[in-house]
Amino acid sequence: MGSHEISSTTSRRVTAAMVAARAGVSTATVSLVANGKTEGRVSAENVAKVQAAIEELGYVVDGIGSSLARGGSNLVILAAPDVSNPFFAKVIGGVRSALGSDYQLLLAVSDAGQLPTPEEVRALMSLRPAGLLVDAPDAAFLDRLHSTAPVVLLDAPGVEGYAPSVNLDVGHGARELAKHLAGLGYTRVAYLDSTGGTATFHVRREAFLAQAAASGLEVPSGAIAATPIDVGAAAAAFAQAWPRWQRSGITAVVCCTDTHAYGVLQEARVAGIAIPGELAVAGFDDLPYSATSNPALTSVHLPAAALGERAGRALKELMRGGVLAEPQLTLASNLIERASTLG
Repeated sequence: MGSHEISSTTSRRVTAAMVAARAGVSTATVSLVANGKTEGRVSAENVAKVQAAIEELGYVVDGIGSSLARGGSNLVILAAPDVSNPFFAKVIGGVRSALGSDYQLLLAVSDAGQLPTPEEVRALMSLRPAGLLVDAPDAAFLDRLHSTAPVVLLDAPGVEGYAPSVNLDVGHGARELAKHLAGLGYTRVAYLDSTGGTATFHVRREAFLAQAAASGLEVPSGAIAATPIDVGAAAAAFAQAWPRWQRSGITAVVCCTDTHAYGVLQEARVAGIAIPGELAVAGFDDLPYSATSNPALTSVHLPAAALGERAGRALKELMRGGVLAEPQLTLASNLIERASTLG
């Protein structure tokens, strides 16, 4: 069959019995080696034989199957509205750090800005997860979830009462940003929002607008636009709106995420708009690139890794039968002032 030949080991599932036969040992010995329980029980020679057979045959331990046989699994499901946002990479990293090697993390996602439906998440419950993390849920989602496993919510303003939660005080950072711009003498500001319907974006926008009004900043009619969390979409929306915004005297744009702000900075460079000489730009999230963008981006720092880590730690405690000392936790936000508004 030449280059199209497929070996028998890749065309069917490799079992422990196949590894045992190749190594010349019992299946019990294979199990001990595969699960790292050889000390004082398996000779170094047999460990080497089994490891060589595992490598040769491509054997993978069926961790889910074995844990289900014990009545549960080591899976943790994270239901999230949009993992394409770079912010979520840090959240996921924080969760993984907290869970350690005892649990496997399974992501349940759907269209950008939308949570998986409760039906989709409940379908995953057939895996009998040890726990469930839900990022940015709404009440309707939680009302229909009916999870029998421990649940911890992340970034869930307004629905904290449904389950233990770890939230971000995005309102504080939004208010600090409005005060920052007003203190620098800006008077007319536009706001670039997300089309995603999660509550955090509503909180960011409303907190900023309320403080802007209190600080003497005006957001003129037509000076609020919205796009998905995408650099290209944000750049296109800004390019379309800027001539109108410029005529209305706008000299600052606040973006609901740093990703939106990157799009504005990109289009500003193309259009020859001086930042911040003609236009100040600010965002939310304080993504790693924001410190080195051109110019460096003023941003509301939201502790993404800590959000995931604290939520993962809380869930781990619940999965082990513990009681949380702080079932409702809020992490602080703060404004990082950089050249995109300071010059």
